[in-house]
Amino acid sequence: MFDAASRGRYSTDASIYQVQPIGVVVPRSEEAARAAIAIAVEEGVPILPRGAGSSQCGQAVGEALLIDHTKYLNRALQVDPEILRAIVQPGMVLDALNAQLRKHGLWFPVDVSTSAQATIGGMTGNNSCGSRSIAYGNMVHNVLAVDAFTTGGERWHFGPMDQHLSGSYGEFIARLKALYQREKEEIETRFPKVLRKVAGYNLDHLGPPHANAAHLLVGSEGTLAYSERIHLKLARLPEKRSLGVCHFPKFYTAMDLTQHIVKLGPSAVELVDRTMIGLAREIPAFEKTVNAFIKGDPDAILLVEFADDKVGRIKDLVQLMADLGLPGSVVEVPDEKLQKQIWEVRKAGLNIMMSMKGDGKPVSFIEDCAVPLEHLAEYTDRLTRVFEKNGTRGTWYAHASVGTLHVRPILDMRRDGAEKMRAIAEEACAMVKEYKGAYSGEHGDGLVRSEWIAPFFGPRLTAALGEIKSWLDPKGLMNPGKIVNPSRMDDRTLFRFKPAYETHPPKPALDWSEWGGYDKAVEMCNNNGHCRKFDAGTMCPSYRATLDEKHLTRGRANTLRLALSNQLGAEGEEAVKAALDLCVSCKGCKRECPTGVDMARMKIEFLAHYKAKHGLTARDRAIGYLPRYAPWAARVAPVVNLLSSLLKSSLGFSPKRELPKWRADFFNETGRSDGDVVLLVDTFNRYFEPENARAALKVLEAAGYRVHAPRGLCCGRTFLSAGLVDEAKKEARKMVEALAPYVAKGVPIVGLEPSCLFSLRDEFTVMGVGNQLKGALLFEEFLAQQPGKLKFKPTGQQVLLHGHCHQKAFDVMPAVEKVLGMVPGLKVSTVQTSCCGMAGSFGYEAEHYDVSLRMAELSLLPSIRSSSKDTLLVADGTSCRHQIADGTGRKAVHAARLLADAL
Repeated sequence: MFDAASRGRYSTDASIYQVQPIGVVVPRSEEAARAAIAIAVEEGVPILPRGAGSSQCGQAVGEALLIDHTKYLNRALQVDPEILRAIVQPGMVLDALNAQLRKHGLWFPVDVSTSAQATIGGMTGNNSCGSRSIAYGNMVHNVLAVDAFTTGGERWHFGPMDQHLSGSYGEFIARLKALYQREKEEIETRFPKVLRKVAGYNLDHLGPPHANAAHLLVGSEGTLAYSERIHLKLARLPEKRSLGVCHFPKFYTAMDLTQHIVKLGPSAVELVDRTMIGLAREIPAFEKTVNAFIKGDPDAILLVEFADDKVGRIKDLVQLMADLGLPGSVVEVPDEKLQKQIWEVRKAGLNIMMSMKGDGKPVSFIEDCAVPLEHLAEYTDRLTRVFEKNGTRGTWYAHASVGTLHVRPILDMRRDGAEKMRAIAEEACAMVKEYKGAYSGEHGDGLVRSEWIAPFFGPRLTAALGEIKSWLDPKGLMNPGKIVNPSRMDDRTLFRFKPAYETHPPKPALDWSEWGGYDKAVEMCNNNGHCRKFDAGTMCPSYRATLDEKHLTRGRANTLRLALSNQLGAEGEEAVKAALDLCVSCKGCKRECPTGVDMARMKIEFLAHYKAKHGLTARDRAIGYLPRYAPWAARVAPVVNLLSSLLKSSLGFSPKRELPKWRADFFNETGRSDGDVVLLVDTFNRYFEPENARAALKVLEAAGYRVHAPRGLCCGRTFLSAGLVDEAKKEARKMVEALAPYVAKGVPIVGLEPSCLFSLRDEFTVMGVGNQLKGALLFEEFLAQQPGKLKFKPTGQQVLLHGHCHQKAFDVMPAVEKVLGMVPGLKVSTVQTSCCGMAGSFGYEAEHYDVSLRMAELSLLPSIRSSSKDTLLVADGTSCRHQIADGTGRKAVHAARLLADAL
């Protein structure tokens, strides 16, 4: 890929930098990767192997040919449970590897916080560490060998250096041994004695007790060779764990007492500060979890974990904290599910910090300084004063157990951030040297820390690093400018927000004031890549189907940012359109993106301007205006159904799909105008599946409610999907006015179709119609809160439940499960799925048919096919039910129908 948009999407990682690559190669095989590298070497073009692009120091950006191995070179080639070994390709994601190992009772224990997206190749290149390094060590302690390809065309097995070796690799090892002998005294003097030290190349591992050439590549950030296969040491999964959350009234006290806590032998001691606690509470996905384990208003907490034979030491921790003057400060967490949720909050630490709105953001450049534990409290106190002197403050979290804290000063990198960054870095560097610590403790060197290698290692070892690179990469083509011959960290020409950076957002159709503008909302993406996860939550379904950066939430946000700042030139508008084409507006990112990137809303904004400029297609009109023509279409349903069947291909709908059938017996009841519940019957349930509305009415009346079901109201969702924001606003105002008397009386507003109901709680709030309907509830939400007189007959029915994306995005699936659980004997199993792939009209559209089914085949359709034929399928989304019918030939029903039948 050599187009501007693709290169732009790969020009950033999770750092402050942006460097346009020459091009991007996504090789389908190891041979293809080697061929690409050989061509680049022949042409003198720099090469940059890249994993998830989640690096925080600028390692994964550069003016080079990027090799992205995450789409195809992502398998475990060999797993040997007997000897605890595995051989994997560099693009394999850590969580994917551990999912495969779990059936053997094993895991790869370098559990980095980005495990859902971090690749083994990236972790190797970075010498990653993780929360439990105090027990398991860093990447360098868990990599046994690396099969790598050099720019000289050699394929070498880098491994133990004590074997009899011959040929060119043997000659290379001989030179390495000679270098180590020559410099071992300098290595002993210069290398810090802390566990977390990842700067430069691991020269201290070239001699005993390691003497492993593979460890030279670990932490080399792709500057030496291309790692094709990585040989890993595995560990047995702990059978049990205990967790204690230690609360501290002062941050300094937490830092001071860590040195005593580690003596108990925990597997992890992780810090979370007041800022992170507060920000996490503001993120829907984390709010409940935080409130479950935080007691009072601590200045900081430490998560202290014990595993296997040490789980009982949680009691010793309680006693220790009491002895240290903090009795009652430990919240014990025995529940495994809550433990997992707490660790998810901690793992999202960086992203939570980056959810700060505004131009000032926590900036990563001294976050990995590691100091001996006895100096940790003093170091953090002095560093805080440095921040204050520079007019800022820091955010703190991470690995207290090993003296590495992810501290990030809040800086505005568009204005005076570079100057402050330099001043803070110089003082921090001096302090770390004074305490005999490591300036680069976990996240690597990259563009932000490579220049600080020389002050720590001195001229001899700095020259030795260059000497080794010259042996393996004589032309200096492998990821140049990192570790050896680096640029300055504050070179603003390398920044994402360069001196001339400007955005030119159009007059917004929606309200973006919460972020300070549409462009500021887009810029909330810090490229952390959390949207690349594949086995949990909803985000991002189209990426899961294609594995293309273009179809990732991050890829879309980057495309938008580049277009808004005129970095894509004339092709910007069409590049954004192409990037958003497979966005199914699932709202998964609204809940799951820790920095709050709401791509569904951003797509509406883009479509509003694009359609205003280029006009509507016939299909746009058919979809958008559906609520307006629905009343007369239903009255002549047979005729319209015939016309729909004849015209669907010419309108751009797939001939492989059956369009929804209009019903002449549409829902026309209004109920009672003095109702104590308002039932919103949307266009789809009114005119295509009226039995759902009738079932809901029956259930609500059985619960003892007087129900009013107004006619002629629409949420405007179809208009929004076609970019017709003004038309959607008309519908929204009409609904707000009609329901105002009921809202004033406190009458609950209840809806059946998730995509319609949640428009009232989401899009209505940014369309200028107010927040009056923000309290509207989904049918099951209401019944979970106010079940009234509902009684159900016992049953032994098995139910497979699929959640609509918006139900998951607004966290109402627990309510759905709770209400179904009111039916005695009903056995409900929820399918763990992302989007079903239908997404309103998306799956009906001819050009999207194939990818729609690919989304469904990831987990939904296989789960249904593996269920017994007498299992009842429940799905509240009308498009979900159609996808299930098309993909499996089986019928799914709305939960209201199940409940009505069970009365």
